[in-house]
Parts: sequence; structure tokens; C-alpha cells
Amino acid sequence: MPDPSTALNRRALLAAAVAVPLIPAVARAAEPDLAALSDMTRGAVPIGPDERRRRLDRAQALMKANGIGAVLIEPGSSLVYFTGIRWGRSERAMLTVLPVEGEPCIVSPYFEELRMRETLAIPVEVRVWQEDEDPLKVVAGFLRDRKLAGRPVGIEETVRFFIPDMLAHAMPGARIVSANPVVRGCRMIKTPAELALMQLATDVTIAAYRWVHPRVEAGMTGRDISAMMDAATGKLGGDPEFSLVLIGEAAAYPHGTKAVHKVAAGEIVLMDCGCTVEGYQSDVSRTFVLGSPSKEQRTVWDQVHRGQQTVFAAAKLGAPAGSVDVAIRKLYESFGYGPGYKLPGCSHRTGHGIGLDGHEPVNLVRGETTPLAQGMCFSNEPGIYIPGKFGVRLEDCFHMTATGPQWFSAPPPSIDRPFG
Repeated sequence: MPDPSTALNRRALLAAAVAVPLIPAVARAAEPDLAALSDMTRGAVPIGPDERRRRLDRAQALMKANGIGAVLIEPGSSLVYFTGIRWGRSERAMLTVLPVEGEPCIVSPYFEELRMRETLAIPVEVRVWQEDEDPLKVVAGFLRDRKLAGRPVGIEETVRFFIPDMLAHAMPGARIVSANPVVRGCRMIKTPAELALMQLATDVTIAAYRWVHPRVEAGMTGRDISAMMDAATGKLGGDPEFSLVLIGEAAAYPHGTKAVHKVAAGEIVLMDCGCTVEGYQSDVSRTFVLGSPSKEQRTVWDQVHRGQQTVFAAAKLGAPAGSVDVAIRKLYESFGYGPGYKLPGCSHRTGHGIGLDGHEPVNLVRGETTPLAQGMCFSNEPGIYIPGKFGVRLEDCFHMTATGPQWFSAPPPSIDRPFG
């Protein structure tokens, strides 16, 4: 659920949680004892060369079907998906060109070529540019050499504006189009290898939750609990991605507030956590109460639990993704919430796509017409939020199979058994 653009640096928090600080030995007893946890990811199978070859074949088939001559990608999850290259974005363009036929081309700063090749996972042609050169002229040269200069160039949807703008200057008359039919057409449909990694990431998150839950105590802050969750996730073999912990009234706001709240008896604790395994993400939320829940807390928790089941039932092959969101609005309005996205009720979409990114196309949101298809993966998180009081969010992800949706993690049975 957390927006990646506002996520904290989870690796820094993990390091803080597991490092041995320079403090007296008596204070170290408060650090979490992770001895009972062991790495669950040793059997993880990374994405291999055959799978990456099939990805390129699929992309090229979609390019032909959509009349696109090449697709331009810069660093980010799509670059990882097609090439294996993990690279940060900067003012220096590191670009991949996927042509409709033949090997891709990597256009790299000259002085970065060796470092780039260290993570490259597919055969490619490499062309470099010097500091005083225009990298998009190198891209244009590649397209001309492959006789693709007269065909539309698809731009991956996260590419920054200056790149296609420079391409238009380097190759006047170029037809710039969206690469969504190609990139989304590949990435939205997960393969068995991808699903296995997502399942493993989810298993790690669930195991970390079960370790953390009995260790939550009165007086703890969200940061205290988050640090425990990250430490457990790392020991279990996952790479912590986020661990949002909202306490009491803060849980009434999907991403919380700046105010610091401490756990107290009878208060809601909402946790929204995820990790990665070989780059593939999990996203699971749980809500529980320290001590005995009130009647109102129990009622809202049960309503959200029913909401998750309604989402799952509405996720039918061929149905528009937006129809799932419509189903949950109808249910919640029958409880007296809303209408629509108004509060009290569910102020955010019902779910988002998930894979290499925690949030990726398409979303379970009203108006989304993309039909649900086998291999698509989504979060299922129809929370209910009551400003000034508390909120409840239960989140489990599922993927579409030939016979309908299948959970990555089973929703908890009750507020008294929040982790099954």
C-alpha cells in the first residue's frame, strides 16, 4: 500500500536494527533476538537467460502487432525486466533500445560501460557516448543502421521527458508513441518463475509478521515495531522494502500522519509491510489490537474481512479491472460508508498491480477497463478509515489463474487471530 515515492530508506533502518551499537552491554538485551529465524530464500531461483529471451520474443511480437519499430527504456524496473541491469537514473542517459527484430542495443556513457556489463544479463550490442556527445544521436544512429528510423518509436511510460525530446531533435520527423502495449503487455502477465519469487517474498513477510506480533508491547512506537519487522525480514532472507506501522488514530489515515503514537491497551495497530526476493515484491497488511478489541473495532474489522472476500469473488477472468472496485463500493455503501471514495469508508483504490514494482499497472480502480487475465497480480486491500478514531486495513495479494484468483497469502480469520 505505501506509495514508493514516500517510502523510507528501509535498508538504513534494517542496518540500524541489526547493528551492534556502542552502548553498555546491559542495554543490548533490548535488541531483538533473531536466533530462531533462518533464511527462507536459499532455494530462490533467479530469472534466467531463457526467461529473458522469451521476454524479448514477446516484446518483439507485440511490437509487430502494434506497428512499433523500437522501444526506448531507461533505468528502472523495466530495464531490470528486459536486461537485468540495475542502474540509478541521473542526468547521464543509460538507455536500452529494443528493436522489433534482432538484438537490443545498450547506449551507455563510455566510462560506465564496464560497470554496466557487470549486471547485464542478455546478449546486446553496446554503443557508447562521450561526455561531450549527445546520447540520443547514438540512439538515432542505431535506429538508422537497423532501418527503423521511419517507424514509430515506443517510449516506456516512466521515461523522463527530456529523453524523447532530445530524440526528436536528433531524429527530426520521428514518430514518438507510447510503449504501453508492449511493456505492459509483457510485464502485467507474470510467468511461473515470477510467481514463485513473489510467493517466496510473501512467505517471508508472513513469517516476519508472526515473529513480530507477540513481541509488540505497550509503549512501543511505530518506528520500534518497524525496526523489528525489518530485522526479522532480513534474517529470513528478504530485502526489506517498507514497513509502515500506524497506531490508534493514525490508522485512520492510509499512510499515517507525522504525529508519533505509542501502543496502548485497546488501540488499533495497523501494519503494512513488504520485502523483495530477487527483486520481486510482497505487500501484506494486518490490523490487530493490543488486548481486547472494542465492539466497534471488531465490527469494522469484520466488515473489511468481508470486503476482501467480496473483492476476491469479483475478480473474474475477462472482467474489467474497475468492476472489482465497483463491487466493494456497493458493499461498503450498504454498511453506511461513502458514497464512493468519501470518508468514513475506503478512500483509496481497492488494489494495485504488483511485481518488480510494489505498485505497477493496472489498478483495481473504478473506470479501469483492462480485462483481468491469467498471470495478472494484484493487492486486495479494501480498508475502512474513520477519521478521528481508527482505520482497519487487511491486505493480501492474489494472482489470476486459468480458474480464477489465487491468494499469495490467505487472509486472517478474525481480529482475535490476526495472523491465522
